[in-house]
Amino acid sequence: MPFDLPELLGPFLLPLLIAIPLAIVVIIISTRRGDDVDEPRRREPPPPRPPARAPVAMPEPVPAPPPAAAPAGPVRVLLVDDSAVVRAKLGKLLQGAGYEVLAARDGVEALELLGQQHVHVLITDLEMPNKDGFELIADVQGSLETEDLPIIAITGHEELQGRVTQVQGLYGIFKKPWHDRELLKRVETLTHLRKPPALPA
Repeated sequence: MPFDLPELLGPFLLPLLIAIPLAIVVIIISTRRGDDVDEPRRREPPPPRPPARAPVAMPEPVPAPPPAAAPAGPVRVLLVDDSAVVRAKLGKLLQGAGYEVLAARDGVEALELLGQQHVHVLITDLEMPNKDGFELIADVQGSLETEDLPIIAITGHEELQGRVTQVQGLYGIFKKPWHDRELLKRVETLTHLRKPPALPA
C-alpha cells in the first residue's frame, strides 16, 4: 500500500522548519562567542618614551689668578736714614734675606738714587736733615716714574706716628726698634705688589 509522503511528514514538517533556523542561529552565536574568547584583547601600544636628556655639563670652576710673579733679577731696596747705625743694621738684615740694598742719608740722596736705578721697595726714616721722610714720600708719590713704588716708613719718634698715619699710600709704619721678622715679611709681600692698597672708607 503506497504512502503519501506529504501526509506522512505533515505533522513533523512545521517543527522542523522552526527548529532548523533556531539551530543555525545558536551555532552562529556560539561561534562568535568562541571567537571573542579565543581572540586575545588588543592592547594599545604604550606611549613613546621621551628622549633621554643629555647630561648637563657643570661649568668648571674658574681658577684663581696666579699671584704676581716676583720681579726678574735682584730685588732692590732703597734704605733712607740719617743714622749710620740704622743703615748698617737694617742693610745687613735685608742683605741676609737676599735683597740688594741701596742706602741714602736723606731725601736728597734718595731722589738721586731713584733717578739712576730701579727700586722695588723704599724704606725711609721720617726725621732727617735736608729733605725729611715726609717730603721724600710726597716727591716719590708725585712722580710718574715712582708713584707706584711701595713705601715703608720707620721712626723712633712717637709724636710722628700720628702724623704719618695721615699719609696716603704707605704700605707699613714700623717703630724703632722694629721686629726683624715682621719687617722682612712686609718687604717680601711688597715685592709682589704693583699698586698701593685701598684705603679704608
